Amino acid sequence: MDDNILKNGERLDELQRNGYKIIQNPSKFCFGMDAVLLSGFVQVKPGVKILDLGTGTGIIPILLEAKTKARHITGLEIQEESVDMAKRSVAYNHLQDKIEIVNGDIKEASRIFGAASFDVITTNPPYMTGQHGLVNPEVPKAIARHEIYCTLEDVIREGAKLLKVNGKFFMVHRPFRLVEIINTLSKYKLETKRMQLVYPYVDREPNMVLIEAVKGGGAMLKVEKPLIVFQSENVYASEIKDLYGY
Repeated sequence: MDDNILKNGERLDELQRNGYKIIQNPSKFCFGMDAVLLSGFVQVKPGVKILDLGTGTGIIPILLEAKTKARHITGLEIQEESVDMAKRSVAYNHLQDKIEIVNGDIKEASRIFGAASFDVITTNPPYMTGQHGLVNPEVPKAIARHEIYCTLEDVIREGAKLLKVNGKFFMVHRPFRLVEIINTLSKYKLETKRMQLVYPYVDREPNMVLIEAVKGGGAMLKVEKPLIVFQSENVYASEIKDLYGY
């Protein structure tokens, strides 16, 4: 399979993992560091079934397939154009037996797949509510960044339904919503077990938070050491280089 799979405006980007590549369209939406950080934060046992909610162009399933020994990974995405790109990326990397991309609405996820059908849920959901930030006029980017099709509670509620007891829920989000996140997780019997704050520079405020919650877990939280992205201007810290495979 070659670059003929690309459609107008698309490109094929290296992922520095197992020779995998991903199809993206810069004018629509490209994956960001948050997806890479989430894939690095995820810790799972071999043989698990994973569902990525709001998978976009399939970046998290592909990165997790490279990193983990998961039995199968499913990505759920509402935007048909992103689903099409994700499916072609899966085919390009010959991962059809390991990864399935499904076109559907997060709000209907438990109906689509059935309750207690996954061991692990991952998600990089829209961060902004309708009141926060400017809604990008380009629809795909706006949907990815703003709670247009689903809210934080929708994602957590459906994730909780989809998980088996003791299943793990992994999410990357913004620190300014941390209280809301933890409260909503608890509401749906997902107890926050591990958390890591991500800082752009050592002397700046954190701009991302990585969270692991367990369905039916006990109330004990481990806070990981801070993750610093840049050691100096435009120079990644060593941990970030490792995540990107540099």
